[in-house]
Amino acid sequence: MVMLSVSCAQLALAKGMSLAVLQGVRKTYRMGEEDVHALAGVDLTFEQNEFTAILGPSGSGKSTLMHILGFMDVPTSGRILFEGEDVSALSSDRRAWYRSHRVGFIFQSFNLLPRLTVLENATLPLLYREDFPDDASREAAAKKALDRVGMSHRLTHRPTELSGGERQRVAIARALVGRPALILADEPTGNLDSRNVDRILELLGELNREGIAILLVTHDLGVAAHARRIITMRDGRVQEDKQT
Repeated sequence: MVMLSVSCAQLALAKGMSLAVLQGVRKTYRMGEEDVHALAGVDLTFEQNEFTAILGPSGSGKSTLMHILGFMDVPTSGRILFEGEDVSALSSDRRAWYRSHRVGFIFQSFNLLPRLTVLENATLPLLYREDFPDDASREAAAKKALDRVGMSHRLTHRPTELSGGERQRVAIARALVGRPALILADEPTGNLDSRNVDRILELLGELNREGIAILLVTHDLGVAAHARRIITMRDGRVQEDKQT
């Protein structure tokens, strides 16, 4: 199964397939006696190497969309293709494989483990990767990712010893360490001052130019303006989809 998925990823790149295609995707949650339609029939296509921002108020469906694209949740109905493979109804094990091999995550609150060093935090996504079988290979990849985000001088520090901007750069290193096709960034600048906001957005832009697709969820129009495509959501539907 793993070898098949790797081949699909390579085939998608070779044939110019879209990174992800959503067709009539719906997600409904049961809240007490009421059904909440977080996604109400979404049709979207995300291309390889695309930088997209998703805007919308709380409850618009943007976080649900990100969770489904990140294999953290499954749709109630609809079809999803990822790198040419139908991933609409995967088992929990297969979703875990995609999360560890093809997707990286960045969060507003950083989500770094406080008792681990910077280097140890950056190695976490590789712990169950068959292509990183030992500590040496995982540490080498983590050091490369940390150097890429300018944090190679802080390998032995813990998150509590870092500024907010430094923590987010470590989180970005953790997201890219496994060479993902897609990085999902959920309000990645929400806890940062303006100087660090600019630095993080510049770094995400650089990673995108190097070939990684970026999907950025934000409430901030100024942040969204750094993307090449802006999708606005409301009430579980796509309200606007435009190129910048």
